[in-house]
Amino acid sequence: MTKKNSFTYDELISCADGDMFGLGNARLPSPPMLMFDRITKITENGGQFNKGYIEAELDIKKDLWFFDCHFKTDPVMPGCLGLDALWQLVGFFLGWIGNPGKGRALGVGEVKFVGEVLQSNKLAKYKIDMKKIIRKGETSVGLGDGVLLIDDKQIYSTKNLKVGLFKSNL
Repeated sequence: MTKKNSFTYDELISCADGDMFGLGNARLPSPPMLMFDRITKITENGGQFNKGYIEAELDIKKDLWFFDCHFKTDPVMPGCLGLDALWQLVGFFLGWIGNPGKGRALGVGEVKFVGEVLQSNKLAKYKIDMKKIIRKGETSVGLGDGVLLIDDKQIYSTKNLKVGLFKSNL
């Protein structure tokens, strides 16, 4: 069976609902915490380290929920939400390649912000080069390097995004 290499918003919602990878396995958060509208490319090989690659996009709209509260007179997307989107994608990747368990962000080695996401922007693009997949029993951990581009300009870079999937007996 060939795996899908892209996912629509409705398919991402199916993942958030727990329908994509099965009960007790990787899920995306539901809106408004789902931080992308589609996955445009996902491959099991490829990327800088030939361990996998993911691209996803978020359409920037002036009425996105975080613009109303961060900051009221100077609306900007919180940097932690862009970082969370990258973690979300690493967790999705682990589920997509068939690993069982619930996903949890475990950390990041390095983060650099050199720009911001404003209401005047049009498109956020997330790109992740998977570096390593570690499996031990029913636990798996993914490491990847990611970037966030706004209107094709790189504004975030990360090294060693770390997400784990943990099988629960609950």
